[in-house]
Amino acid sequence: MTTTTNAAEDLADVDRVLAGDVQAFEGIVRRWQGPLVNMAWRYCRDRSRAEELAQEAFVRAWRGLAGWRRDSSFSTWLFALAANVCRSDLKRFPTVTVPVDEALEPSRPATQHHALAAQQSSDSVRRAVLALPARYREPVILFYFHEMDVAAAARTMGLPEGTLKARLSRARALLRSRFPHLEGEHEAMEFVELNTGKEAGR
Repeated sequence: MTTTTNAAEDLADVDRVLAGDVQAFEGIVRRWQGPLVNMAWRYCRDRSRAEELAQEAFVRAWRGLAGWRRDSSFSTWLFALAANVCRSDLKRFPTVTVPVDEALEPSRPATQHHALAAQQSSDSVRRAVLALPARYREPVILFYFHEMDVAAAARTMGLPEGTLKARLSRARALLRSRFPHLEGEHEAMEFVELNTGKEAGR
C-alpha cells in the first residue's frame, strides 16, 4: 500500500468519524497499529508495554481528532502524538540504560555464519543506540530504525530540521568514538542520512 493511498484512506476515515461514523476509526487502527507498536517497542523494548502505549496513542488520537489541523499528513500527526506518549511513559518508567561511556563495546560477529553475523551486528547497533543520551537516542530511533526522513522526524519531535540533523550527527560521533568496531554500521548510517536528507530537501 502506498503512502499516497494511506493518506487518502486516512483522510476519508477521519472525515467519516467526524461526521458521526465512529466505526470508521477501525480503519485507522488497522493501518497504523503495527507501525505504532513497532515504534513504541523501540522506545521501551517491551512488547506488552509497546502495545499498551500504541493503544494509549489511539485513544488520544480519537479524543483529539477534531483538533488535527491538516497542515501535515495524518500519519505525521499520529506519530508525533505517539512519540509524546512514549516520552511521557519513559519519564514515569524509565528504560534501564547505561551511559554510553560505560556501555560494553560490541564484539565483532562471527563471520562464518552470515545470517547470524548480520543479526548480531543489528543487535549490537541497537544496544549501542539505547546507551545514547535521550536527546540523541530518539532522533536515531525515528530516522534510522523507524525510517522517517529528516522532515518527518523533525516534525514528530517538534524540532527544526537543522537541529534534528545536528543531533543525528552528534549521535553518530558518539557511537563512532565509543564503538569503533561498528565501522560498517557507521558508514551505512552516514550513507542513509546523506541520501535521505537530499530527498527530504527536494
